[in-house]
Amino acid sequence: MADRQRVSSGSPFEVTVGYSRAVRTGNRVVVAGTAPRFSDGSVDPDPAAQARSCLEIIAEALGQLGASIRDVVRTRVYLVEASDFEAVGAVHGEYFGDVLPANTTVVVAALLDPRWKVEIEAEAVIQADPGRDIVV
Repeated sequence: MADRQRVSSGSPFEVTVGYSRAVRTGNRVVVAGTAPRFSDGSVDPDPAAQARSCLEIIAEALGQLGASIRDVVRTRVYLVEASDFEAVGAVHGEYFGDVLPANTTVVVAALLDPRWKVEIEAEAVIQADPGRDIVV
C-alpha cells in the first residue's frame, strides 16, 4: 500500500502490538486511541487535563499527516467514570466547538493504565475545499 503514510508515537507497543499512532490513506486520516501521557510518562490526575493532553497528541499526529483539528469528522471518547463526562466534554468542545464532528462517548470498565481516566480516537477527512460543509 504505497499511498499509506504513518505516524509513530514512539511507543514500544507499536512494534509488539502492530499499530501506528495515525495512518493516512488518500484524504482520510485515522488516529488510534490516544492516552493522556506526557513525554516523561507522567499522567495528570485531572480528567480535563487528560483530555487536553489526548487532543494535543491527536492534533500533532494530524498535522504530521497534513490534516488539522478542522478536518476531524468523528471522535470517540472512552471514559472510566461517567462523572468525568462534563469536564472531558468541555475540553472536547474547546477543540471541536466550531468543527462539530460526529462523536460517541462511552464508559468502559477500565483503560490499560489505571491512571488514565480518558482515551480519545479521531478520524479526519482532508477536504480540498473546507468551505463546502453542508448544514442540514
